[in-house]
Amino acid sequence: MKLYTYFRSSAAYRVRIALNFKGVPYESAAVNLLKGEQREGAYGAINPQKRIPSLDIGGTTLIQSPAILEYLDEVYPEPPLLPVGAVNRAKVRAIASVVGCDIHPLNNLGPLRYLKNILGHDQAAIDEWYAHWVREGFDAIEAMIEPGPYACGSRVTLADLYLVPQVFNARRFNISLDAYPKIVAVDAACAELRAFQDAAPDRQLDAV
Repeated sequence: MKLYTYFRSSAAYRVRIALNFKGVPYESAAVNLLKGEQREGAYGAINPQKRIPSLDIGGTTLIQSPAILEYLDEVYPEPPLLPVGAVNRAKVRAIASVVGCDIHPLNNLGPLRYLKNILGHDQAAIDEWYAHWVREGFDAIEAMIEPGPYACGSRVTLADLYLVPQVFNARRFNISLDAYPKIVAVDAACAELRAFQDAAPDRQLDAV
């Protein structure tokens, strides 16, 4: 497998954790988002949306991290990313969706550049935009987290794969996490696991 990735991409970070967690070997191919390499012709032929990540599984390439994560959980079912029981699975998916549907899309590189380059907002306004949507989502997630050590209990789930990269981003943008002790505790518990350690941005070959 070949994962087209960028070290600080939240979506790629999720997939790296999943691949590590399931023990699936893969090759990393770095695509520098800041240099616009995702918009170049060669990568556009790989991913028609020209975004990260893409996962070449041999014969076809998968795009969009939710679809990739579902594929990995179906093809490599152990250890599972979803718990037993429809209600438990719904709770995991809800936390993942707060990050993947409500926080991340509004704070992705494309929208932030649009705010700056098209709408003309200064950096202070953009930073406040970023922090606002993180706080909105984290307020909800903090209330949704169940007795740990992980987001939804005693086992790592999809919720953790979404939450940990978003915590990394929050810290990178100097957003205080003082109001979110449960989130901080989940992040700390995940940081003890090799799958999360090896997926961290500073461990990637393209980290700068």
